[in-house]
Amino acid sequence: RSLQMTTLPTTLMHTLTGHTGPVYSVRFNPKGTYCVSGGQDRSIRLWNPHTGMPIKTYMGHSHEVHDVDVATDNSRFVSCGKDQNVLYWDVSSGKIIRRFRGHINRVNCCRFNKESSIIVSGSYDSTIHVFDCRSNKFDPIQVMKEAADSVTSIEFADHEILASSVDGNVRTYDIRLGCVRTDHIGFPVTNARFSHDHNCILATTLDNTIRLLDKNDGSLLAEYQGHRNSSYKVESDLLCTDGHVVSGSEDGSILLWDLVEARIVAKIDAHKAIACGISVHPEEMSFLSSSVDGTIKVWKTAQLAQL
Repeated sequence: RSLQMTTLPTTLMHTLTGHTGPVYSVRFNPKGTYCVSGGQDRSIRLWNPHTGMPIKTYMGHSHEVHDVDVATDNSRFVSCGKDQNVLYWDVSSGKIIRRFRGHINRVNCCRFNKESSIIVSGSYDSTIHVFDCRSNKFDPIQVMKEAADSVTSIEFADHEILASSVDGNVRTYDIRLGCVRTDHIGFPVTNARFSHDHNCILATTLDNTIRLLDKNDGSLLAEYQGHRNSSYKVESDLLCTDGHVVSGSEDGSILLWDLVEARIVAKIDAHKAIACGISVHPEEMSFLSSSVDGTIKVWKTAQLAQL
């Protein structure tokens, strides 16, 4: 047990403060060298999570920011929020390159594809919009209308888009084949992630449960419980090795489960309010959490924390 605790990222490395009000989203860049965050104060903030230092603040949204994502080459990022906009930014100048439009309600989530040539967004208006970063157009090049309720999360991997919805479904869009597969869970799904090996889907639902599904046939592989999640969007993900599940909780705690055995291996008393945002480091045993309490926390293993 003690050995496991030292090899799990349960050591608080830094607390990032600067946002006023809830921080709904935090994301590592693809290499894990820095992170961006967005929240109720309408700002987007760039940080070095390894030193705990703020780098830059970006203002451009007229309402709260719900999600952010960083391009592969680190030069650009995308944000979305309650103002129905999807904003495409230049990191160094702080200028908005393009203000994408088309959603008719708040935009919950946004992601780049691997080449960072495409942005995909999901909205409370039940649609997914696809925007082309290379063209000068402000309107989507494609709109997906399969969801019957709010689209809560988007994930992009290779030629597939993974989307979760309050309608109780997780949908996997195969862009090459032009088809969609629907996995029905039956409870509102607030977050869905591919495993790093792309064989599984991790789905967070508002029945205090996280489910692991087989990506190919949708069969249920495991369920993870012990956290509180019945009312708000709380993110979960798999740590970089795919060996553990990490999730926030409405009581402010963060839980880690063994992937295969589905047992809780750590519970961290992390935040003073809902722990809503989770971002896993792509290569090391580390993750970020963001909270309604206005803070972002950087978690590492005891060994990494000593370096």
